[in-house]
Amino acid sequence: MEDLSCYHCGDTIKTCVTFDEKSFCCNGCKTVYEIFSENGLASYYDLDAAPGAAPAKFEGKYDFLGNESIAAKLLEFSDGKTQVISLYIPHIHCSSCIWILENLNKLRPEISSSQVDFPKKTIRITWNHENLSLKELVLFLSSIGYEPYISLDDTETAKKKIDRSIIYKLGVSGFAFGNVMFLSFPEYFEVNEFWLEQYKGLFRWLMFAFSLPVVFYVAQDYFISAYKGLRARILNIDVPLALGVVVLFVRSTLEIMFDWGTGFFDSLTGLVFFLTLGKFFQQKTYNFLSFERDYKSYFPIGITRITSEGKEESVHVHDIEKGDRILIRNEELIPVDGILINGNARIDYSFVTGEAEAVQKESGDKLFAGGKQVSGMIEMEALKSVSQSYLTKLWSNDVFQTRKEESFTSFINQISKYFTIVLLLIAFSATAYWAFIDVAIAINVFTAVLIIACPCALAMSTPFTLGNLLRIFGNKKFYLKNAGVIEQLAKADALVFDKTGTITSNKKNSISYEGVQLSAEEESLLKNTLRASNHPLSRALYDLLAEYDISPPEEFSEVTGKGIEAVHQERAIKVGSAEFVGNASEATTLNTSVHISSNNEYKGRYIFYNEYREGVNSLFEDLAPAYDLAILSGDNEGEKARLEEILPKKTRMLFNQKPEDKLEYIKSLQQQGRKTVMVGDGLNDAGALAQSEVGIALSENVNVFSPACDAIMDASILGKLLDFIKASKAGMKVIKISMLLSFLYNIVGLYFAVTGQLSPIIAAILMPLSSISIIAFTTLCTNLIGRKI
Repeated sequence: MEDLSCYHCGDTIKTCVTFDEKSFCCNGCKTVYEIFSENGLASYYDLDAAPGAAPAKFEGKYDFLGNESIAAKLLEFSDGKTQVISLYIPHIHCSSCIWILENLNKLRPEISSSQVDFPKKTIRITWNHENLSLKELVLFLSSIGYEPYISLDDTETAKKKIDRSIIYKLGVSGFAFGNVMFLSFPEYFEVNEFWLEQYKGLFRWLMFAFSLPVVFYVAQDYFISAYKGLRARILNIDVPLALGVVVLFVRSTLEIMFDWGTGFFDSLTGLVFFLTLGKFFQQKTYNFLSFERDYKSYFPIGITRITSEGKEESVHVHDIEKGDRILIRNEELIPVDGILINGNARIDYSFVTGEAEAVQKESGDKLFAGGKQVSGMIEMEALKSVSQSYLTKLWSNDVFQTRKEESFTSFINQISKYFTIVLLLIAFSATAYWAFIDVAIAINVFTAVLIIACPCALAMSTPFTLGNLLRIFGNKKFYLKNAGVIEQLAKADALVFDKTGTITSNKKNSISYEGVQLSAEEESLLKNTLRASNHPLSRALYDLLAEYDISPPEEFSEVTGKGIEAVHQERAIKVGSAEFVGNASEATTLNTSVHISSNNEYKGRYIFYNEYREGVNSLFEDLAPAYDLAILSGDNEGEKARLEEILPKKTRMLFNQKPEDKLEYIKSLQQQGRKTVMVGDGLNDAGALAQSEVGIALSENVNVFSPACDAIMDASILGKLLDFIKASKAGMKVIKISMLLSFLYNIVGLYFAVTGQLSPIIAAILMPLSSISIIAFTTLCTNLIGRKI
């Protein structure tokens, strides 16, 4: 019975419960196994051996979640039917946990989706609140061994407290190491009379006592990780480290028990102390980069705020405060929770819930951040200031993730798979050789080999290089969805640009009007119709027209790529292409034009003479030698002659391109083996942005959000695009060099370890130093790269 372990959680069985020819430590574990098996999720146990946790009893523990006011503070989103929550689950520790938690919908049909953030040990769940309450959801998670940690005061603070264990372990190992070193001084200085005659036994057993908490508390993570790996038939990198600690401890204990010598307690405690110290510094550096990523790499969103005098002003989203009255135009993202004041609100919450069906809202209803208005313009009052990290979370939602290859990551995973096997072969071979010469040297060689050859530096070169570049790019107003985008940028060999609102400026158009003069009523309706649209031409024309009283249209619709129409007080207006407004005879004009009709009577057109962004011709000239360039425009060929003057001759130009045409063009390039970057304004280019290897949405001062893009670039720095691509290529070179350095560290270290010239304590110092030096190298190089942008 003592040798039996629970099939579900791995705990030692005291009272055996047998089911399906498997042994469980309690009925709770047996029940969880039954649930998984009955729902076709038995593969949970194939991914890792005994991955679960024994479910505890929770009588009355979560009754407080039945209180709606308390539950509302924990929810990210709620519309009466669908709710979204992020929960911290400490037990998430392996691939089985991720697999089962992302398949919760197979256990409870009320759950529509669940997404795990493994590094943060959180899960984001979207479910039907009508059939499953928050309390029932939490109890269900607890019943299958994944009890959430819920702190009503501050969940983030609670998480930080839980993660402070490495500091305690560092203190314990440092205290033990210092004392063992002092107790070893008589041996070092060969004070024979003092050592041998009086205190030899006492000092040796004191060193043994100091080593116990180091081995069984501080080093336990290595043992647990190695045990789980072996149980799942995987040789992970913690196996050699755990072996080294065990060999040193057993050999040292035997030496003092049989009076063979003083042992290696100084090396043992020093080894664990320096390993813990290295892990502490790595964690601090990683947390620093994660902090930069989570809170400072936000995308630049502006929002229109209505002042107390009734005037509109464009402000940064962070400047929104509780009580502010804000204007949300068609296709704009709602940046904060608020109350609808007026307007026809149809909110698309697919960014939050994944449900594409828009929800109708009435005046006085609550609107949640992350919804997108899809039916004209609305006004709302903000209930809180913006949570930019929440918007970043929406942008990173798996619903909109395209799985794009990250070759460096997969390359490192392949290396790590075979690294431990080769390392163990070298260690045992060298030990067998030295055992015939000197057993003491053999023990030292075995331990030193296991310690010095660690792929930590190799594994950290990629995330630290890309992570630091991610932060640098963000500081320079180029915001990437994730680090993998940098790798894709470096591979790119074709760049495709949208024209209107991308290489042309929204703020510098010169506009003239041809046609029947509009009446004051018609111009007022035109102004209020354009007020609700986010298209670059709409914004430019809106700024040109005179000020009129704000009078939102009663009906509004926008047809992507064609135009907009609105109705107010029985007067209808159409704004857009000639065909859209009903005057196809005007469609042959070569200039970019916006046509107007009032009550189905054609009035005239506004002709736009584009002003191109600063640095566009120099950008294209610099890109031309190395990249395949193309301009895709939904407009006609009116600007073709001018574009031919300012752009390189090899640049392809395609006009009258619908959104689906742009998407097909990207596909055609990819079929030729091209790695494409698509640069657009995020309005009519969503398909092309999503299809390309890297989709870059250019942002000016409008609150348009496209989850299809991989990066958002401030419009003012378009001319620096090549600098960012060059920086990405340089980043890839830094990764290759740091990998080479890591291999050199291991080869040189192994040589000295195998030849018996390296003691375990020196190996323990050099191992984290190699990792820290790689981090320093990548950080220094990426900072230098950043200065060149």
